[in-house]
Amino acid sequence: MAKFSIPQQDASVDALHAADGLGFEARSVVGDHAALKLWLRMLACTTQMESEIRRRLRVRFDTSLPRFDYLSQLYRETDGMRMKDLSSHLMVTGANVTAITDELERDGLVTRSSSPTDRRSWILNMTPKGREQFETMAKEHEQWVLELFACLDARTLAQMYQQLGGLRVHILNSQADAVPSSSTP
Repeated sequence: MAKFSIPQQDASVDALHAADGLGFEARSVVGDHAALKLWLRMLACTTQMESEIRRRLRVRFDTSLPRFDYLSQLYRETDGMRMKDLSSHLMVTGANVTAITDELERDGLVTRSSSPTDRRSWILNMTPKGREQFETMAKEHEQWVLELFACLDARTLAQMYQQLGGLRVHILNSQADAVPSSSTP
């Protein structure tokens, strides 16, 4: 694994101190490993960005990030999606999906119909109103994300994307290696 060091006097830390916005990074100290500092900085950036996106969705569209994520998943499936599959894609419980479905159905953004192949299953579809509202939100959401990453040039974005992809593969492989083998007595 490549090693790198973080400069003792990082200008971004000075800026964060001045803005009183350190959050997770305040937990690291000068002697901590670079990997720990990077982890805390990534967590802080992700948390800050998510909070800002949540705030903008609430202010601009009077909606929540879970509703946006739900609509985003359903938008991709023009033939609809089973509630169970949506729950899996969103990595939330069926009860969470049911609660959001109830709200969105009440607002006229989605419909729910019984599956023709499984009477116990529901199929979710976006209404034309839901598709139109989501498209408007998605365009603004995309601009917000671009704005939040505007301090990084295209080359840096591509490098970070590639390197974080490598990190995800490493983590997935580490998880697979850590699974104890099942042995039968």
